[in-house]
Amino acid sequence: MTDAPKTPTSFGGRWALGILAVALLFVSMPFLFWNATWFGRPLTDTQFSKALADRSHPREIQHVLTQLEARIESRDPSVQKWYPQIVALAADPVDEIRVTDAWVMGQDNTSDDFHHALLQLLADPNPMVQRNAALSLVRFKDDSGHALIVAMLRPSQMLAPFSGKLDTRLKPGDVMNPGTMVAHIESDGQKKEVRSNVPGTLDRWLVADGSNVSIGQPILSIAPSESMVWEALRALYLEGHTEDAADVARFARGADGMSPQIAKQAQATLGAIQSRGQ
Repeated sequence: MTDAPKTPTSFGGRWALGILAVALLFVSMPFLFWNATWFGRPLTDTQFSKALADRSHPREIQHVLTQLEARIESRDPSVQKWYPQIVALAADPVDEIRVTDAWVMGQDNTSDDFHHALLQLLADPNPMVQRNAALSLVRFKDDSGHALIVAMLRPSQMLAPFSGKLDTRLKPGDVMNPGTMVAHIESDGQKKEVRSNVPGTLDRWLVADGSNVSIGQPILSIAPSESMVWEALRALYLEGHTEDAADVARFARGADGMSPQIAKQAQATLGAIQSRGQ
């Protein structure tokens, strides 16, 4: 007598539930990460207070600042109770917080406290803080940061933060953002990272790979990024001087690698400068 054929094992039931759970995990994890880092996620006033009181989570503070910026732009009068904290963040030791803070303070050009804090930030050690402060001051009809804005249209030099032997990591034409590692500098058997603090494109190395460099020595030239050129041109549309025309004109003719809107903005900026005759 032969045994009855066995029923094939089913992959339904608990197996199906398990597979579904794993699939949901793979879907939900990126969402949870995105939701935790997306600065558009609304925050309550209680969350504002908690984040501003706990300085150990800089990204949470940046999140609060972007939310406060939105409230300022919507002319929400309740946001003014946070102004003292916004001003205090101009002295925060974290660069990214000061960069964001300098931009946010430009959204209310009626605040004398913001105006004063922005003037102080023009001397900040971080060039991105300086640039945002200069751009924000334009909203106050204050051109104290004019030289910084014009410099945003020109190549900039990166200085060696340490002394030692240079080990380059990027080549001319490579795109750089704040935080991009461009090289190592080796000293006493230790390699230290050299990171960019402004966006742009590596134009050329000013010293050869493997050379010994001194702290403060210019090591590379950085061509300005499109975003920096765009902001500078918009600011100079409002406050540009006759002597700025040559810098603006380079972009009015069209710049390699930049979108046509840059040329259009440069042409409009030139027209505004010429109409003022300053």
